[in-house]
Amino acid sequence: MPGYLIKDTTKEERKQIVEESLGNISANCDGCMARFADMYQDYIDGKKEIREINMEFNARYVRGDMDKEEKRSCPM
Repeated sequence: MPGYLIKDTTKEERKQIVEESLGNISANCDGCMARFADMYQDYIDGKKEIREINMEFNARYVRGDMDKEEKRSCPM
């Protein structure tokens, strides 16, 4: 396979990329992996690149006040 970009893959290849990356996609244990699979549905459908999805996901965990008084990310 030439790459992971939407323009370089078919829908079936993108689905396989996501399944192989996440491992146990059915996640019978607690259902958490199924939510990650849903997160990448826009990639599988050819709407967003993996990079965009990962950036959106990670942006929820970035704190804007890190440069103020407390410089540590962990309060402990």
